[in-house]
Amino acid sequence: MNKNKQRMTSKRSPKQNRRIFGQWLFFGAIAIFGVLIIRFSYIAIGHQVAGVNLTEATKKLYTEDQTIAAKRGTIYSANGEAIAEDTSTYTIYAIVAKNQKGADGQVEYVKYPTKVAKVLAKYLPISYKKALKTLHAKSGTFQVEFGTAGKNISLTTKEKIQATKVSGLHFIESEARLYPNGMFASHLIGLTTSKAIKGTEQTRLTGSMGLELALNTKLAGKDGHKTVTASGYQGKTTGGTKVKNGDNVYTTIDSKLQTLLETKMSTVNGLVHPKAMTATLINAKTGAVLATSQRPTFNAQTQSGLSKMWRNLLVEDTYEPGSTMKVFTMGAAIDSGNYNPNITVPTGEYRIGGKVVPDWNTAGWGNITYAKGFALSSNVVMAHLEQAMGAKTWLKYIKRFGLRTSTNTGLANEQSGSIQFTYPIEQADTSFGQGIQVTPMQMLRGFTAIANNGKMLQPYFVSKVVNPNTNKTVYQAKSKVVGQPVTAKTASAVLTHMQDVVYKSYGLGAAYKIKGYRIAAKTGTAQVSNGSTYAVGNDSYLYSVVGMAPAKHPKYIMYITMKQPTLGATSASDNMAEIFKPVMQRALDEQKASETKTKSVKMQDLTGQSTKTAKATAKKIGVTPIIVGKGSRIVKQSVSVGTVLSNKQRVILVTNGQMYMPNVVGWSASEVADFASLTGLKLATSGTGYVDMQSITAGNPIDAKQGLSVKLK
Repeated sequence: MNKNKQRMTSKRSPKQNRRIFGQWLFFGAIAIFGVLIIRFSYIAIGHQVAGVNLTEATKKLYTEDQTIAAKRGTIYSANGEAIAEDTSTYTIYAIVAKNQKGADGQVEYVKYPTKVAKVLAKYLPISYKKALKTLHAKSGTFQVEFGTAGKNISLTTKEKIQATKVSGLHFIESEARLYPNGMFASHLIGLTTSKAIKGTEQTRLTGSMGLELALNTKLAGKDGHKTVTASGYQGKTTGGTKVKNGDNVYTTIDSKLQTLLETKMSTVNGLVHPKAMTATLINAKTGAVLATSQRPTFNAQTQSGLSKMWRNLLVEDTYEPGSTMKVFTMGAAIDSGNYNPNITVPTGEYRIGGKVVPDWNTAGWGNITYAKGFALSSNVVMAHLEQAMGAKTWLKYIKRFGLRTSTNTGLANEQSGSIQFTYPIEQADTSFGQGIQVTPMQMLRGFTAIANNGKMLQPYFVSKVVNPNTNKTVYQAKSKVVGQPVTAKTASAVLTHMQDVVYKSYGLGAAYKIKGYRIAAKTGTAQVSNGSTYAVGNDSYLYSVVGMAPAKHPKYIMYITMKQPTLGATSASDNMAEIFKPVMQRALDEQKASETKTKSVKMQDLTGQSTKTAKATAKKIGVTPIIVGKGSRIVKQSVSVGTVLSNKQRVILVTNGQMYMPNVVGWSASEVADFASLTGLKLATSGTGYVDMQSITAGNPIDAKQGLSVKLK
């Protein structure tokens, strides 16, 4: 028993066991340490861990790739005034989580909700009650926003809110587009939308319509990139590609003519409420578009009036032009040798292929000449001319005048038009503008041939494009002849017939006379087609007029269309004349002033000067200053710097103080429009000529919330 127990007992003492265990532990530690040394040596030499390059990974901790956003180019008027330019807008939010503080210990959260709500209600389109309710968010909410009321905030509004020094309000800056003139050739200039840049949190403005879309590549520029390595890692370095800001685009739009046109269009639109209306003024010798507007339109800054169904009527809308087409019919007949001034034809109605061509005066005027038929706008007379030419010849001239081809403006969705020309009655109908679909721009292009000695010009909107990085002009517009439909002799003859429309006792265009100038014009009335039939009723017509002046050698062409107005007691011609006469006269007056031998002056920059100094300077250079307000210095002027003016011409100067109403009796419509634009007054005019009555008495204080009504005589 004792012997067995001895065999089971270890011969090693506890001390020996501890020594052996210590040795194993020592050699194990040596082995582990060796493995670590080998591993770290491998990492140190190869800079790799699990396939990851440690050098690059470390560098990325200190390195940031930055995108330098390109500034979108500015769109200017012909006068050098910005129509569309880059700006910043802000979105406001409030931190409501308690005890949020900044690095400097400053309170970052809304500490006094009632005070903040009052500030928001004062500067944003949100009620105090709604703002306060938003600020009292449920427990656990970190921050809140205020919907559309808190978005697209201007820099001025942001600064006003910040000046109150309430805690908890914060702002996010966003790139935006500023359209300072609001409703100003909006269908032509267009809009931008903000689109997210793939793989980043940034956005970029991209053209969505008008010139903003057509010239997006030029306007957008190219973003730059740079790599910034912080000083904590091998010093600070930069590199990458340089930013290229977008090109600046200078349009052919004359600011004053455009402002006047918009005012007159709004006035007529408010009176007769047409379903659609267009008006465009172009330079007859170059093809440059000087002013263009349409209704419906929209305010480019607020986007008020914009809908998903909105279209650029100038190039996207096709319609049957009616009797303004007779300008081309007369030109084709004369040019092809099929016009005989001595022939008379019966009027009232004309049967062709078993179908009837009616006159607007169904009783007719008996037998009359082609010339008188043109002035009276006889459909029957034009149908006789088409029959005399023959369908083949007439179609050839339709093509020559470009009425079946796009004007290639570069604007989106431009239409080419269409024609019904299979049967004899369809062929005859086109001679007076039915059965053929055109765009306003096609008609304007064709009219240039009559105004420009038979040479047809390409209409254009852009005068030049300038690279802001080099200040070099990268594109310069030039007049472009795109055809010669008729001879110079024919064009002159057509202009003579167009004068008969205005000045003959039986002509239908007397409403378009302008004192001091000879006008050539042609009016038009067309039944509105719905695709298969024609609309019926008193308001189922598209009215139009084309006017050229001075009549013998036109410098300007103006074309107006008005679709299905509610005329009541007024006539379509009287309403269109409300637009045509003041705009055409303004253009002619400015042209006359630039050509006259009387003394002319160049406008200087008077803004920033003291009122007293600016008034004296204005008189010294030869203009008549109209001071608006009693402030100490001038902040706005009605005439752009460098503009050539006639001696003693009025120049409106707005001061920084309270504005007071001047006596505008005797002013022209365009001068009143300038005044309203500068002061922010909503203008309503009636009549034509010069101001005879004004709704705000001279000397009374005014503000931008008021409306000004003037009667012209």
